[in-house]
Amino acid sequence: MIQPYHLTKQEKQEKLLKSLTELTDYHMENSAPYRAMIDKSGGFNQPSLLEDIPYLPVQLFKLMELKSVESEKVVKVLTSSGTTGQQVSKIYLDKETAAAQTKVLVDVMKPILGAKRMPMIILDTKSVLKDRRSFSARGAGILGFSTFGRKHFYALNDDMTIDWQGIEQFLAQHTGSKILLFGFTFMVWKYVYQEAVKSGQTFDFGDSVLIHGGGWKKLQDEAVSADTFKEELHRQLGIRRVHNYYGMVEQVGSIFVECSYGHLHTPSYADIMIRDPITFQPLPQGQQGLIQVMSELPKSYPGHSLLTEDLGTILGEDDCLCGWKGKYFSVSGRIPKAELRGCSDTFAFDRKGR
Repeated sequence: MIQPYHLTKQEKQEKLLKSLTELTDYHMENSAPYRAMIDKSGGFNQPSLLEDIPYLPVQLFKLMELKSVESEKVVKVLTSSGTTGQQVSKIYLDKETAAAQTKVLVDVMKPILGAKRMPMIILDTKSVLKDRRSFSARGAGILGFSTFGRKHFYALNDDMTIDWQGIEQFLAQHTGSKILLFGFTFMVWKYVYQEAVKSGQTFDFGDSVLIHGGGWKKLQDEAVSADTFKEELHRQLGIRRVHNYYGMVEQVGSIFVECSYGHLHTPSYADIMIRDPITFQPLPQGQQGLIQVMSELPKSYPGHSLLTEDLGTILGEDDCLCGWKGKYFSVSGRIPKAELRGCSDTFAFDRKGR
């Protein structure tokens, strides 16, 4: 049994239906705006299927202040990535929700990273973490994944130039150790890989694993596939293993990570559904539509069932060759005219944020 990818379809449906029903009741009691929206859409009756759990469009978190705890219990505010002039989502975390998200992130990554912390290179700037109470999506991602590493080294300077000498020294200090790298997809490609190619820098990170996510849109525009991404990073930088993940600040901690066969998986505490972009009816396996994400974690805000702006396809369930149970799926991009947003798409304009 590979936890948290161990529950079969029926076991998981029963578990999630119960917990998501309880969360819906809880948020209706503790968030007046949420209750008003549910009541206006026909109310909430005891559901018999996961598809009956009401969902909110993820965009609502940019337009409304949605939380289910008293303001004095909020310990952290997370904001989505956005460029100048764009509204950003605000996600309010209390101590209980923040702790649950940290614990679950560790559980989700353990099958890939193991339990032992590794020397870690963060392919970003340290300045992202300036304010410890208010984090951007990038900052939240860095802070969450930094728990898997030790001796953290930030490879980018504040002007987004890369510290090649620092990387060399770090690798020399940790010769023979397994190295963990973390970064956001577009930034890894633009500020690390492409800069390495331009300057003729080649590295061999040895026994290394890169975890990356967010910001695929610009790479798709440049016709960079997931396979090309992995192959080029291995060729130029000697990075042995690369795992993508899908997640969003509105359900931070609830991430869907890529297995060794390149499929994104749903763990035991979260699930996805694919809905028709026009009718919003659930679509069967193999058909592309809007991704709905569901998670047991959000208690301080009503983010347990959200309809995203991303298009995806469920590829199968309980039968991936990697051995992990649950649905596995692919993400193919955002719906047309959806805002350009993502942890690293902020830098898709220019370094001044224009």
